[in-house]
Amino acid sequence: MTYTGDVVSGGPSDRRDLPLLTIRKASVGTMANNVYLLTCARTRAQLLIDAADDPARIMSLLDEAGGALDAIVTTHQHWDHHRALAQVVESTGVLTTAAGAADADALPVLPTRRLSHGDALEFGDITLNVIHLRGHTPGSVALAYNDPHGHTHIWTGDCLFPGGVGNVQKDPERFASLLSDVQTRIFDPYDDDTWIYPGHGADTTLGTERPHLAEWRERGW
Repeated sequence: MTYTGDVVSGGPSDRRDLPLLTIRKASVGTMANNVYLLTCARTRAQLLIDAADDPARIMSLLDEAGGALDAIVTTHQHWDHHRALAQVVESTGVLTTAAGAADADALPVLPTRRLSHGDALEFGDITLNVIHLRGHTPGSVALAYNDPHGHTHIWTGDCLFPGGVGNVQKDPERFASLLSDVQTRIFDPYDDDTWIYPGHGADTTLGTERPHLAEWRERGW
């Protein structure tokens, strides 16, 4: 099975099998939000990233994987990333919900865990490292998985996409903050083969985007 990361809203999910982790990606809703389900290969523990919309589709994604849901992480407070959060929490009975500390109070379900830069999230044999990225929202977080058998994988929410950083509503201070965090906390410590899974649209790699950092800074968005 060849993973491409190319999914469309209402369409089938795509699946990537790593030695210790299975990644499922689906697109939901009118904003074509990406939803990611991560499953520990050995224990079947599972973590969902962004219950963005269409709770029925998210529940069917869980059915694809089987097993219980252990945690939901919301990458940031914007409405299109948590429209199904309350319904999925109720339907699954999941006990752990998490979000960046500065965005937590804006969510429809107050998280049981408020995340800070450098925190670790564990489920089964898997550890995700929390990266706080300030600018798109005050509490946006990315999650990094350092695959011991391969390269790093990072889920960036709406902070990093193919072609640039996330929307800052043309605010130069927010743009400077976001680009600085993305550069120092993602591009600087991680290698070119790091795979980026954004909150909308296609995936990319740091090697693809790195040559354009100066261009992004010059254009201001």
